Amino acid sequence: MKSIVALAGGVGGARMSDGLAEVLPPGKLTVIVNTGDDFEHLGLNICPDLDTVCYTLAGLANSQLGWGREGDTWEALSTIGKLGGPSWFRLGDRDIGWHLERSRRLRRGQPLSRIMRDFCDIFEIASSVIPMSDDPLPTWVDTDQGELAFQEYFVKRQCHPRVKGFRFEGVERAKPAPGVLESIHTSEFVVICPSNPWVSIDPILSIPGVRQAVREKVVIAVSPIIGGKTVKGPAAKMYAELGIQPSALAVAHHYDDILTGFVIDREDENQASAVSDLGIEPYVCNTWMKTRRDRQELAKQLIEFGSKLVIQ
Repeated sequence: MKSIVALAGGVGGARMSDGLAEVLPPGKLTVIVNTGDDFEHLGLNICPDLDTVCYTLAGLANSQLGWGREGDTWEALSTIGKLGGPSWFRLGDRDIGWHLERSRRLRRGQPLSRIMRDFCDIFEIASSVIPMSDDPLPTWVDTDQGELAFQEYFVKRQCHPRVKGFRFEGVERAKPAPGVLESIHTSEFVVICPSNPWVSIDPILSIPGVRQAVREKVVIAVSPIIGGKTVKGPAAKMYAELGIQPSALAVAHHYDDILTGFVIDREDENQASAVSDLGIEPYVCNTWMKTRRDRQELAKQLIEFGSKLVIQ
């Protein structure tokens, strides 16, 4: 088998990537990760989605939270808060070490893609993890409280403002990171992980050249919405506030110009025929990833489904 490319962001993307990495031979998975939610905080360059994917693939992620490092402590953050500094974005002590070294290397002019490749090598991550771009591409959220930087909306305000739209600053001038287009072109097929379509996957697909490259491949998406709700995150809330009934079918519509196949949970089996009417092959299975075995089982079915579509 050729390699498989996964487009990922957030905890759902990290867990799906981990399942794929577990069942594929070493080196056969490339994960292209959203960097639209990257930001500078406390003088550090924070890359939440990249770090969640890397920590998960390295077996270091906090298993209960889904983000951050397992067994981390919060002494530095506690001190920052006591001194009157911004403590709303939770950074663990081990996590801060990761951010410090990345920030140091970025200030020396090293590209993010090279830094993350080195980090993956050091932490013995067999899969290739690539940021979508080495260019800063911050996501802005248009809300009823004005336009907010993504982390301001997502973490500081806990997704409470009503969403009106999204903007990916500088995307029209951005370039895909080295390896992004090459990995898509040489892949067996592309998997869109059960990540937020609006703020995890759309930033990746909006970079010039990426959507066109993806469109030339067999593409399978896994719905992040089950029974009208998201397992984690605000995707369903975003759909509703934008006037779209949140559902697996709504996600299929979101990607309908690039999808070959679409994976939905058994709870949404009644939407399979509507997905098929879009010219997209539906696949129904358990998509809840409550355990690592669930991730691996879903990954096995994705590979089988994708391989079948490639042959067709």
